[in-house]
Amino acid sequence: MLNKVLLIVFLVLNFLVFSQEKELVIQQRIEFISEQYESEDIDLTDVMQVLQFRISNPLNLNSATKEDLEELNLLTEIQIKDLLQHRVNYGKLINIYELQSLKYWDLETIQLILPFVKVEDRTEQLHVSFKEMLKKGRFDWFGRYQRILETKKGYTAPNDSVLKSSNSFYYGNPDKYYTRFRYSYRNNISIGLTAEKDPGEQFFKGAQKQGFDFYSAHAFYKGGKYLKAVAIGDFQVQIGQGLNLWTGYAMGKTTDVVTTKKSATPLKPYTSSDEMRFLRGAGVDLAYKSFQLTLFGSIKKIDGAVQSVDTTSINDLEVYSPEESISSISTSGLHRTNTEIAKKGSLTEFIYGGNLRFERRNLHIGIAAVNWGYNKSYAKPIQAYNQFDFRGKNTTSISLDYNYLIQNFNFFGEVSYSSFTNSWATIHGVIIALDNRASLSFVYRNYQKGYNTFYNAAFAESGRSENTNNENGIFSGLNLTITNYLFLNTYFDLFQFPWLKYQVNKPSYGHDFLVQPIFKPNKRIEIYVRFRQHLRQKNSLLSDGSIKEVEEVMQRNYRFNISYKVSGAFTLKSRVEFLTLNRLSNKTEKGILLTQDISYKPKKAPIELAVRYALFDTDSYNSRIYAVESNALYTYSVPAYYYQGSRAYLLFRLHLFKHIDLWVKYGVFLYNNRKNLGSGAEMINNNRKQDLTIQLRVKF
Repeated sequence: MLNKVLLIVFLVLNFLVFSQEKELVIQQRIEFISEQYESEDIDLTDVMQVLQFRISNPLNLNSATKEDLEELNLLTEIQIKDLLQHRVNYGKLINIYELQSLKYWDLETIQLILPFVKVEDRTEQLHVSFKEMLKKGRFDWFGRYQRILETKKGYTAPNDSVLKSSNSFYYGNPDKYYTRFRYSYRNNISIGLTAEKDPGEQFFKGAQKQGFDFYSAHAFYKGGKYLKAVAIGDFQVQIGQGLNLWTGYAMGKTTDVVTTKKSATPLKPYTSSDEMRFLRGAGVDLAYKSFQLTLFGSIKKIDGAVQSVDTTSINDLEVYSPEESISSISTSGLHRTNTEIAKKGSLTEFIYGGNLRFERRNLHIGIAAVNWGYNKSYAKPIQAYNQFDFRGKNTTSISLDYNYLIQNFNFFGEVSYSSFTNSWATIHGVIIALDNRASLSFVYRNYQKGYNTFYNAAFAESGRSENTNNENGIFSGLNLTITNYLFLNTYFDLFQFPWLKYQVNKPSYGHDFLVQPIFKPNKRIEIYVRFRQHLRQKNSLLSDGSIKEVEEVMQRNYRFNISYKVSGAFTLKSRVEFLTLNRLSNKTEKGILLTQDISYKPKKAPIELAVRYALFDTDSYNSRIYAVESNALYTYSVPAYYYQGSRAYLLFRLHLFKHIDLWVKYGVFLYNNRKNLGSGAEMINNNRKQDLTIQLRVKF
């Protein structure tokens, strides 16, 4: 562990913090999702797209619809109804301060949404000409370069013959290229093209003669009375509470009651670079009076390991004919080695379906049916824990979802059926606004072990889509305003897994408890303390050759976070996080992370700076700690800090001529107790790991 004196010095470094700036709200949301998925490499462009859009195009609260307000994902439906009813009763808002008169809006909520909304008497023009769209539309082009500066073992093949016969070396260079062009008009029209090459992949040669390894294009229209939305190319579909179909990522357990309930956007354009979680084809959203109907169809290539099996009997006759099947599906999107290249596009995925919804006043009811299929049989090896997982070529899912608002109660839920094993999944919840100072949420879920759909993101112990089965539990959350300066956020989740899981040899259970008091004495300062206790069960690390015992694994996180807006330009942020990990088969593991952030954003100068220095010390990778970093726009960095060392980065942004933005980020990890980093092809023979990001945006 680091010297205690260092901790004291670190805490004294700055004494105060809070600024409800736009970037901080977005960073908080990114942190919510990253803590849930525990991943360093997820593209959250689509999740954050609405908030990023509203930074430069604030939502007018005098003309905002229920759907517009839901898309922000910052308000409960009770608060949304409160605002809409206020407009009906008293007319348009005169100014932003009138929000304080709303029954279920507290000061924290108002501060949270301020960066993304405005109050204007003028309403937006509903019907515009093609000339108007060209004149007031926006064109954006992004070009991004990223690289780990140290040489990894995978890029050091001794000769071509070794490269062609081994899976330990990469064909391409270590550079990552990304480019995106997009035309948009408000949030009604979007036309875009995205392309990406990952490190290790070839570029305009070999397996990638077409240039980038991944291309994505879309054309999207939103608006109209009967034709609500049309999507062509790559798009996303969201249904209900994420049980049946939900492409992309979604928030789950967080300190914010708002995120307990999902607000589905039936059809939206796809703008991320994740190579799996999207649909490719076309979709349309139609409306007539109180009914809406979304229809969609998708055909796209995905990566799979091909194997040949012999069909030994047809109609009781022994016939030997080879039939290709897929033994595993790869979701990484990486095509660097011989094996990864061989998997590329070997499987065709078919998805089509419809979602019919009825909405009137405070009631929503939706029915959806989705057919999922592959052109080859999916036949992954059967093991005890995965024997109920999907195998074969085709399955169908049918769901019913609801949302009902009565006074200060918001009831919601979804029931979904999967035909593969005739299994069900169900989730039901309620959000209760006691007044503008207290909100409660309760969620019950029960997902049978045989429930399977290809893409979902329902509320679960883990946000990973593959875990939306074999789970039941009950969650309760509370957001409480104690005084105008003191707030309390807490939740408790009790869950169990009725069947085996990966690395868990019997049915298991666990709980997740979090409490976070927050102190905000003024708009410049925020201080919060967090305690989280997370109990899960896993196989013992000890074995006598027989079946491994299952033991409890208790993880406790302690966090102190303080932010202080020193002036209009300077913001300081300090964090200390301490972790303990206890299990019978291993000694207690500990980890500590200390981060100091400084941001400089003058109003008149065309530059911005963000700096971090961090110290960390953990006993192993198991006791790692995640922390979100500032980065270039639409670039998300959530590294895991583990072992012992330091981390520093500098992010520089230059804004030129109102049309050009340049971001440059340099970061470095220095490890004290490592001679090399990583393993296999990813090994670096050094105790240092440097990363570089350069991004250019041109907008007009």
